[in-house]
Amino acid sequence: MAMETGLIFHPYMRPGRTAKQTFDWGIQSAVQADSVGIDSMMISEHASQIWENIPNPELLIAAAALQTKNIKFGPMAHLLPHQHPAKLATMIGWLSRILEGRYFLGIGAGAYPQASYMHGIRNAGQSNTASGGDETKDLNDMVRESLFIMEKIWKREPFFYEGKYWDAGYPEELEGAEGDEQHKLADFSPWGGKAPEIAVTGFSYNSPSMRLAGERNFKPVSIFSGLDALKRHWEVYSEAAIKAGHTPDRSRHAVSHTVFCAETDKEAKRLVMEGPIGYCFQHYLIPIWRRFGMMDGYAKDAGIDPANADLEFLVDHVFLVGSPDTVKEKINALFEATGGWGTLQVEAHDYYDDPAPWFQSLELIAKEVAPKIALPNR
Repeated sequence: MAMETGLIFHPYMRPGRTAKQTFDWGIQSAVQADSVGIDSMMISEHASQIWENIPNPELLIAAAALQTKNIKFGPMAHLLPHQHPAKLATMIGWLSRILEGRYFLGIGAGAYPQASYMHGIRNAGQSNTASGGDETKDLNDMVRESLFIMEKIWKREPFFYEGKYWDAGYPEELEGAEGDEQHKLADFSPWGGKAPEIAVTGFSYNSPSMRLAGERNFKPVSIFSGLDALKRHWEVYSEAAIKAGHTPDRSRHAVSHTVFCAETDKEAKRLVMEGPIGYCFQHYLIPIWRRFGMMDGYAKDAGIDPANADLEFLVDHVFLVGSPDTVKEKINALFEATGGWGTLQVEAHDYYDDPAPWFQSLELIAKEVAPKIALPNR
């Protein structure tokens, strides 16, 4: 079997884009991804970041579902501390039924303290660093309690739970007279009658999200932040999985990365350096990555001072940029160094004004690169 491909839509829209432009670009991206054979599309949820400006990924998923046939969709991720679990469980169940099997669920605690503050959480530190900081404990506790409640609701069995952060329940269905259906409860359990596949993203070196994924047999999704962090993610995940009685499988592991393909290496580099990807990194992501400590991991891999890690360094030594053959070689080198993964999740960017180079890149990745990458052994 070959490596699968996915798209992750944050969406990295430059400031000044309208909500409609962002929404339109998401739909265009989903339709194109589906048409070229990309397997999945993850859509982020953020309430505070101007470059990552989708607060309700479920709206984009629902709209894209009507215009696509095969691609699977998932929020990546619904931030569980920011929403009441009963409301979220109902919405997830209904949306999974609308997509009839093309839905998976991403869950997270939230990386940005401003968004947590907006939802009444004042102690959410920004400690997601590539060098090893843990996310705030309270947020992770909220994730676990929220998930517990949602799973109880999906079973459609009567209960009432009074928790540390939320109270919730599921009522007993009342019996009416024969033929009287006014008391029946709507069935908003997920498609197939059980919880959807659940995925979590890991970022920090000792990511507690990877540990949770292993414990619960969830799909692990790593945000690439250097070789050491990526290898550590698999170690944390697989150790937790084995301890919980699960069998870790690298084909379920997804890695999110910056990828761009063109006919030649020279053209691919030029389009990245001079185009929307380069603009985004210069004005947004490089400063954030320095703050998160991600540049330290990249610089360590190349043996340079992190202060010297600029956009051209990233394009030449970190990103998967080039012709299909070059990108294939770079992926195989990463497989050799880290053990490999099952899905390459391509980071989407703002090509709203001129989609052609981006759409060509997606097609080359899906048709010329991924089919030639063999899945790793377990």
